[in-house]
Amino acid sequence: MKYKYLFFALALSLSSCNIDRDPLDQLSQNQFWKSQNDYDLAMTAIYGKLQTGMFSAGTPDWDLITDNAYGQHNSNNCRDILTGEIATSTGGFISGVYANAYSGIARVNIFLKQLESYNGNFLSQTTIDSYVGQAKFMRAYYYFMLYACYGDVPLVKEPLDLDNFIQPKAPAQEILDFVYEDLDNAIRLLETSTYANGKGRVVKSSAQALKLRVLMYAGYGLNGTANVAVLTQARDLAQEIINVGYQLSPKYEHIFRDSEQEGNPEIIFSVKFLAPNNYTSMDQWYGDWVGVSPLPSFIALYEQGDLRRDASIFKDVVDFGTGKTHRPSNNMPTGYGMKKFLTPENIPYGYATRSAQDWVLLRYAEVLLNYAEAENEISGPVPAVHNAINAIRKRADLIDLPTNLSKEQMREAIRKERRIELAFEGIRYFDLKRWHIAGEVLNAVTDGIIKYRFEDKFYLWPIPQAQIDRSQGVLIQNKNYQ
Repeated sequence: MKYKYLFFALALSLSSCNIDRDPLDQLSQNQFWKSQNDYDLAMTAIYGKLQTGMFSAGTPDWDLITDNAYGQHNSNNCRDILTGEIATSTGGFISGVYANAYSGIARVNIFLKQLESYNGNFLSQTTIDSYVGQAKFMRAYYYFMLYACYGDVPLVKEPLDLDNFIQPKAPAQEILDFVYEDLDNAIRLLETSTYANGKGRVVKSSAQALKLRVLMYAGYGLNGTANVAVLTQARDLAQEIINVGYQLSPKYEHIFRDSEQEGNPEIIFSVKFLAPNNYTSMDQWYGDWVGVSPLPSFIALYEQGDLRRDASIFKDVVDFGTGKTHRPSNNMPTGYGMKKFLTPENIPYGYATRSAQDWVLLRYAEVLLNYAEAENEISGPVPAVHNAINAIRKRADLIDLPTNLSKEQMREAIRKERRIELAFEGIRYFDLKRWHIAGEVLNAVTDGIIKYRFEDKFYLWPIPQAQIDRSQGVLIQNKNYQ
């Protein structure tokens, strides 16, 4: 089911450090929350916040701050981040993750508060449980992004008002614990089914897959050393998801094509779009303006015959073999463009192009990769590890990995497979961080068009200065940026 997201006020529009007045042209709190339809609209608005570019259609921009690709348009200030020009006033990802995450959290907190005070007779307990589970999944996603990007941040659990809108930072571990708490509640409350059978809403396995991602991130601590206890939790959770009934999509490219996404057996959660009223311009951005230029060193990783190469990369022109091609109007700094998310039917790409592809945030291949990685760190390259990786390689028309790999060799094979399989899906940057190899990898890039510079302090970004200023001295800047 696809949703036409409605961006209306949820009575108050709040962030962790800022308050806006009720708009005079929109419903107030006393006029809203009077029917199930009102609650459904509010939930739709919570989902709609994920349509923010950096959480959906702009996800490939995250690879512009890695060794995968170059961004000639400096979207999300990627060039500033790559060259180490990170300051408290830097925009793009640095300020945007913070502001947009707290905006999403505010919507959730308002919604949950209304459910707590609900005393009507038009919502069943089953419906209320579903609402709570979905909302807490969303809040956990935003807090995980805040935790991964900034570390210590304010922990806001309630709607804010004039008395409490200035909030101090909470320790990163407390943020992480709250993410787990929200996800455990979501897992307990949500429907047990595959996402394809969930009518476009978050299901239990969606929350499990997000928790698995969080566990894999936290499982390497602050220095990249594998924590076997945490990774054991991750492995066991991955096994639970594997048993739900997901499958790899028979064709890799179908995961990302609008016409093939509904009912796709691999998708565990996606951000929905529906043209002509609810769309993005991403075919133009990536297919015509070449917002993402894969680096030659990344392309060289593909093995001969890997079907994912042609599904993910184009050279000079976009060609799906349909007889219709598109030559980008912008420069191609590396000679290559990103094909992975483009829509064949929308050629030629231009200002009138309305792109309706859903943006997949969680999928089964990542679960298999997480399972293989965790099991290898725990037990070494046992047959279960090989089976998980080889299933992904088989779809790409590649032969199985050698059976005599050491634990260290398998670790490198898994990391390479992740990089190729999940390219441009917003995963690589956080992999480099959790393995604590960002400096080693990024400072060694020689074909990145610009000179990369990564310092250890960049593992956490600064709190945006505008938020510090609004807090009247309550928010304290991260220590490396004071």
